[in-house]
Amino acid sequence: MMRAARIHEYGEASVIRYDEVPRPRPGPGEVLIEVAATSFNPSEVGLRAGLLHGVLPVTLPHTLGWDVSGTVVETGAGVTEFAPGDRVIGLVNGTAAEYTVAPASELARAPETISAQDAAAIPVAGLTAWQAVFEHARVTPGQRVLVNGAGGGIGLFAVQLAKRAGATVIATASPRSRAAVRGLGADEVVDYTASPLPGEMDVVLNLAGITPEAAGQLASLVRPDGVIVTVATPIDSPLATHFVSRNDPGQLAELVALIDAGRLVVEIAESHPLTSLHDIHRRAESGRTRGKIIIIPKGTR
Repeated sequence: MMRAARIHEYGEASVIRYDEVPRPRPGPGEVLIEVAATSFNPSEVGLRAGLLHGVLPVTLPHTLGWDVSGTVVETGAGVTEFAPGDRVIGLVNGTAAEYTVAPASELARAPETISAQDAAAIPVAGLTAWQAVFEHARVTPGQRVLVNGAGGGIGLFAVQLAKRAGATVIATASPRSRAAVRGLGADEVVDYTASPLPGEMDVVLNLAGITPEAAGQLASLVRPDGVIVTVATPIDSPLATHFVSRNDPGQLAELVALIDAGRLVVEIAESHPLTSLHDIHRRAESGRTRGKIIIIPKGTR
């Protein structure tokens, strides 16, 4: 048996239950992973509340969590990529548990230079930032890039990746996130609660949930031939692209290589046991979380 954070119905944070369930077994092409950590993603609040059912339908009861970092403990038939003892990361459903199964083809080897727990911050946030910067915005050297929501898990990666692409990065962040964002390479950090945002941007990356009024303001900041990419609130503009990130083990491997080479930093704001997940959901709903929050399933009984 193992413990898993599950929802049996949609609703408030109180619907999250910590169930004792059978440990899964890997099928053909799959591996069983002992989870070192998962992480909290703000979009999980919407999933738990039932707001994403049309986009991300799940079968109830549903185990929460999409990020995984851990160790392979068993392999299914036909698996040649990994062996028991290998450390892996991936974007997988149902990772807020002590064990999870995943197709071997959807995983990447974990970084060697950071802890297994910290590595859980990479998959969702890192892939989303990578795809926003390189696939959708196609940031090039010399561009002016505004990263809205730079203090969040995705934003901390996006700032670094945009800088690596050669851009001048202007980041919005609250005072509590300012130092972290500046330390990761932002050329300018704007406190959106106190100062106006600069215009004439080549690229605007919106990584935060915003009001329609704020969406209109962001749209006004980009040049006529610029690009707006949003992973949160859709923005009504012919220049805007809204996307949902996808799993890409090849991109994960590139992120890992940058981390191990010391060229990309993984910032962790907090770490908590699995049984704190309902409280983290409540804090997120009231705007009291920042950065990347790691969830550790083991040792929470």
